[in-house]
Amino acid sequence: MEEKVYNVLFLCTGNAVRSIMAEALVATMGNGRFRGFSAGSHPAGSVDPLALEQIRPTGYPLDQLRSKSWDEFAEPGAPEMDFIFTVCDDAAGEACPYWPGHPITAHWDVEDPAAATGTEEHRRAAYHRAFHQIRARMGIFVSLPLHMLEKNAIHQHVTDIGRAAA
Repeated sequence: MEEKVYNVLFLCTGNAVRSIMAEALVATMGNGRFRGFSAGSHPAGSVDPLALEQIRPTGYPLDQLRSKSWDEFAEPGAPEMDFIFTVCDDAAGEACPYWPGHPITAHWDVEDPAAATGTEEHRRAAYHRAFHQIRARMGIFVSLPLHMLEKNAIHQHVTDIGRAAA
């Protein structure tokens, strides 16, 4: 029997850093079990170069990453999501579009590295910390035996992942 491939959408306000990192990480760490997507409530229009710098070593095709509106995923014909995670407090507090299929949702807040100020080294360190935090959470998520768990148990697990410090 073929194993299900889960669609996972990561939401942030600008869809330029954290949600983009999460999209790439779920796809690369998920060993074919997950298809990653990302979007924003107010997309920046481009992907942050320092985010791409963090993603590049994963081998994820950078040309597939783009900043886009979450409205794309509420339109007819859009992929149906199994999971939707917000990765910033601002997006978590906004009224989201209707998501067909009743996906499991959770909030995985990650501090915005784009808000870091100071030297270039300090800014790069903020991006590295955010990437590391998302990667740690993703490692737990992609290891869950989803096919063996009930929906309520899965929801509790993904909520707990977002509460865990990385």
